[in-house]
Amino acid sequence: MASAASVRVLGQSISFKIAMQLTPDLLLGSLAGLLSAALYAFSVVVYRSRDTDIRPIAISSYKMWVSLLFMSVIVILPFGASLSTLTMMSVILLSLSVIVGAVIGDTVYLMSQEIIGVSYAFPLAMSYPILTNVFTSIFLNEQLILGRFTGAIVTVVGTIILSREQGSQAKVSMRNKRPNFVGLILAFLTSLFYAGSTTILQVGVTDVDPISGNFIRVLAGSVAFVPIFTWAKRGGMEIPTKGVAKAIAFAGIFGMGISSLFYVTAVKLVGAGVTSVLASTAPLFAVPASVFCLKENLTRLGVLGVLATILGVILVILSG
Repeated sequence: MASAASVRVLGQSISFKIAMQLTPDLLLGSLAGLLSAALYAFSVVVYRSRDTDIRPIAISSYKMWVSLLFMSVIVILPFGASLSTLTMMSVILLSLSVIVGAVIGDTVYLMSQEIIGVSYAFPLAMSYPILTNVFTSIFLNEQLILGRFTGAIVTVVGTIILSREQGSQAKVSMRNKRPNFVGLILAFLTSLFYAGSTTILQVGVTDVDPISGNFIRVLAGSVAFVPIFTWAKRGGMEIPTKGVAKAIAFAGIFGMGISSLFYVTAVKLVGAGVTSVLASTAPLFAVPASVFCLKENLTRLGVLGVLATILGVILVILSG
C-alpha cells in the first residue's frame, strides 16, 4: 500500500508517493545496497591508508581477479547458485553490465580524473543515480516517482559534498587541476556508463540468482582486465609490492567480491534506480573510518553532506 502526500511549491501541487508498507524485498534490497556501499567505502579507506602510490588500473585489476577467486568458491557452495539455468542472453547482459560499468566506465573516469582532477571529475561521475532513474523510466518503462527522484538528487548532492571534503586532503597535483572540455565530457560519459551498466544489470539479473549473476560479472570483468593490465604494465606501470598487493587483495574481497554480490542482490530486489542511490552513499560510510583511522577532520560542510545523504536515502526508500 502507498499514500500520496502533497506540498505546494510556487502555487503548484506536487505529489510524492510514500510507501506505507515496507515489503521484505524493499527492506532486504535496501539493506543489501547499503552494505554494498559500506564495504566499498571500507576498501577505499584501506587503499588510502597506504603510504605508497598504487596505480588505479592495478587496484581495479587485482580486486577483480581476487573477486573471481572468491566467487568461484561461493558458487560451488550450497547457497542456491544455479549456473546451469543461465540463458545465453542473461550471460551476455550480465557480462555487458560489468564491462560497461567496471571496465569502460572506471577507465574513462580515471582518464577524466587525470585531466581535470578528482574535485571536478567525481561530482559529474557520481550524478549517475539521477541518470539511472531516467534510464529505467525511458528504457524499462518504470514510473518516474517524484519522491524517489528528489531523494536521488539530494543524495547525490550529499555524497558530492562528502567526497569533496574527503578529497581536500588529496595530493596537491590532483587538487590544483582545472576543468577543460575533454575532461568534463569524459566525466559525463562516466556517469552515462555507470547508469547504463546498472540499468542493463536490472534486466540481466531478472531470472538469475544473485550468486550466479555476480559470478558471471566478475568472470567477464576479470577476462576484460587482462589486456588492460598487460597494456598498462608495458606502458611503465609499476607492479605493487607484495605487501601492497596483499592489502589490495584483502580489501578487494570486501570492496569488490562481497560488495558486488550485495549490489547484484539489491538490483534484483529493488531495481536499478533505488540501488544506484544506495550504492552512491559510500562516502557516507567512509566518514567514520576517515575520522578515526586516518585522523581526518569532519567539517561543518561535511556534516551537511552527511545529513543530506541520509535524508536522500530516506526519501528514496520511503518512495518505494
